[in-house]
Amino acid sequence: MDSAFDNLDAAGFLQIWQHFDADDNGYIEGKELDAFFCHMLKKLGPDEEVTPEKVQQLKKRFMSAYDATADGRLQIQELAHMMLPDDENFLLLFRRESPLDNSVEFMKIWRKYDADSSGYISAVELKNFLKDLFAQHKKVISSSKLDEYTDTMMNIFDKNRDGRLDLNDLARILALQENFLLQFRMDACSQEERKQDFEKIFSHYDVSKTGALEGPEVDGFVKDMMELVKPSISGPDLDRFREVLLHHCDVNKDGKIQKNELALCLGVKASQ
Repeated sequence: MDSAFDNLDAAGFLQIWQHFDADDNGYIEGKELDAFFCHMLKKLGPDEEVTPEKVQQLKKRFMSAYDATADGRLQIQELAHMMLPDDENFLLLFRRESPLDNSVEFMKIWRKYDADSSGYISAVELKNFLKDLFAQHKKVISSSKLDEYTDTMMNIFDKNRDGRLDLNDLARILALQENFLLQFRMDACSQEERKQDFEKIFSHYDVSKTGALEGPEVDGFVKDMMELVKPSISGPDLDRFREVLLHHCDVNKDGKIQKNELALCLGVKASQ
């Protein structure tokens, strides 16, 4: 697709993304995807007839190459990889050898860059995040480019246009994988089933393997738990829920949730 988008920059890419993500859900999928590849065909061969068969052929070819998550839809990073030249594609910095699949790691990033603990990421805080990201990848970037990329990210992800990003916005930027807890049946009747599920869940969030959840481990668990009942939670919401959980589960008041404390809270008998 390079020939069709030789001079595409971040701002131009933003316009294309916003046009084809018509329902603003963070993906180009279904009919949006067909419309996008129809547009691509017209760009690549303006004098050729566009047929449904040609659209499907092009879609199959490019989705097999660029749909990294193989979910039949395009995330913004995948589309950027397809369309933007390397020197303009700052979104590639968010691609990983292994996807961000643990809310604990996500919350570490959130806590680091929500420097004022407001429960939101401001434009200045986002700029610091991008600056560190470029440094981490040993890429030199000018101050003006950093400003441009920060503005572009805010335009793409600040859905309510309040000049700041919330938890859900950053989760979309980092392509955080599906909520880990969705794979479990919360109504499991058997005590043995509940015990097995609890062991898997605790192990997932106890990233440090200390036998207790603390700091971002508690945050990650709370985030995923609350999103089961309230799909979109804010930073302030998370802080409130965190305090409630600690109040009820942290029996010895050490600021951590021991494995046996969480088991007691959830009415499960845990292995020692």
